[in-house]
Amino acid sequence: MTSEFSEKLLSWYDQNKRTLPWRDVGDAYAVWVSEIMLQQTRVETVIPYFQRWMTAFPTLADLANAPLEQVLRLWEGLGYYARARNLHKAAQQVQAKFAGQLPTDPPTLQSLPGIGRYTAGAIASIAYGQKAPILDGNVKRVLARVFNVGLPANRPSGTAALWQLSTDLLPDAAVGDYNQALMDLGATVCTPQNPTCLLCPVQSLCQAYRLQNQKERPVMIEKAPLPHYDVTAGIIWKDGRVLLAQRPAEKLLGGLWEFPGGKTEPGENLPDCLQREIREELACEIAVGTPIASIKHAFTHFRITVHFFDCQWVSGEPQALDCADWRWVALDALADYPMGKVDRIIAKQLAAEKLKRET
Repeated sequence: MTSEFSEKLLSWYDQNKRTLPWRDVGDAYAVWVSEIMLQQTRVETVIPYFQRWMTAFPTLADLANAPLEQVLRLWEGLGYYARARNLHKAAQQVQAKFAGQLPTDPPTLQSLPGIGRYTAGAIASIAYGQKAPILDGNVKRVLARVFNVGLPANRPSGTAALWQLSTDLLPDAAVGDYNQALMDLGATVCTPQNPTCLLCPVQSLCQAYRLQNQKERPVMIEKAPLPHYDVTAGIIWKDGRVLLAQRPAEKLLGGLWEFPGGKTEPGENLPDCLQREIREELACEIAVGTPIASIKHAFTHFRITVHFFDCQWVSGEPQALDCADWRWVALDALADYPMGKVDRIIAKQLAAEKLKRET
């Protein structure tokens, strides 16, 4: 069945593969960038980001030599910003350790920041033709259905079983095409809801289709509800400018700029929280004014509601006590500072209001 499975997949891929800007370019760097961008992100979203990225940083050396702030600004909107920081750091390591050439073997690739087992296998197989397995969400779903894997795909036992299947099924040749065929099949035919089984090239081999239990595969253990936190943020004015703080590199959204503030403590009201956070983060005293907006946002492991307030600086030269840096910034310059999604919404709103007042 192993050879029949790969043969059917490769034949289907030859006729049905998606046209994507990082495919068939013979560039390991482009494959690497695309694979990092595609983590947790849909193909349609990634394509324009990838194209802009390759225009700004056409080679690995260009990325390695770029300032991190430019890298983060180009990444803005894709989320999971550690991916961008790791790409930048890894490019610098490749320049220093491997003469600018991305390694060809999975173990060495995995020594680089941000490259795990899946990404290493994708780069090694697609860019270099190495016989290396992959296992992302699409591949898990295909393998769990075709081979009726009853172990939970989001638990170590199920993940180990699926990795073993992915390894055992590898063909001896055209491994890159085969791995991309698996991904394409999961993305376009063997979809999470309502798979189009009648169009599937491996339908005759699929145990889930024969048992009609496609909806139950892959088995997923339900996750606990995400905790929720209330967060405050201040639009702090002084002499027509607003105060921005840069998040520490090692923290969530590291390197990005934000309207400063922080999470409420038990029993603390929002204005008191904001004043405390500004003291602790920047050693400033502020007057908290009217609420501007409350915006909900979800991260991987928790959810937040950010409450923005219009504020005035009162006293205290800002100090980077619990942030990487700070700046007083004119509204016209806010677009130059890389920000997370929620802060960018407010920055655009402020810029739009200024433009409206001027016209």
